[in-house]
Amino acid sequence: MTQSFTPIICFGESLWDVLPAGRQPGGAPYLVAVHLHRLGRPVRLASRVGRDELGTELLAAMDAEGLDRSLVQHSPTHLTGVVKANVQPGHPTTYKVVQPVAWDYIRFGEELRAAVAGAPMLVYGSLAARTAATRETLYRLLQHAAFKVFDVNLRPPHYTRAVVKYLLQQADFVKLNQVELAEIMAWLGQPATEATALPYLAAHFHLQAVCLTKGAAGATLWADNQFFASTGALPAATETIGSSDVLLAHLLAHWPTGPPAAWWPRLWAAPALATA
Repeated sequence: MTQSFTPIICFGESLWDVLPAGRQPGGAPYLVAVHLHRLGRPVRLASRVGRDELGTELLAAMDAEGLDRSLVQHSPTHLTGVVKANVQPGHPTTYKVVQPVAWDYIRFGEELRAAVAGAPMLVYGSLAARTAATRETLYRLLQHAAFKVFDVNLRPPHYTRAVVKYLLQQADFVKLNQVELAEIMAWLGQPATEATALPYLAAHFHLQAVCLTKGAAGATLWADNQFFASTGALPAATETIGSSDVLLAHLLAHWPTGPPAAWWPRLWAAPALATA
């Protein structure tokens, strides 16, 4: 893939994460878009917010980041998304994802189709596919995307095996964590051992690359029929919300510049994964 200055499209949920210390803008597509923009990579967020106070504040947060929100739709009938996150040190973060909300109803249209058709990448996840309306829009967009990046992001009970498998079949690049890898490999009747599971997923779903995130242990990338292991950890405070989104943004920013062997070592050199 050659370097392109056409914006990447990040499709799906934009919302407020409600944390013990307060609320902050979130949603994996939103956070990946924010960090791509901070890296200087052209990006557009395709999402939907409510015509409510939280929606107004979320749009203001996008503006403060300098994010292109021209593909963010406005819903007169559904509220802006909210996720209540339970964060406890030493334990996995758990989530209560409110439903239905505005991003459950992202509409397909010519502007959105043309943006995806002209983009070097479409980034999407499983959470946005939880309801029929946004899922149908995503399925239609996938038919026009040149390079499809699936950020698996399983959030029980907001997914089905059939939908996740379909999204894997459509993907060129997949990012997932160890829990997600174990579940998907169980569906396929295969062991979740990293050394065999990543090449199996790539071969089974015809993927160009699979990235496994491992919290403080870093990440492993399978691409070009070889493994690339991290030489450091994910960003500081790896158990906080959004650290894997930072990593994905860096991976996608580097991906068009050449084979992973050329840039993977630099990716993990401090301060390459700074979150600010």
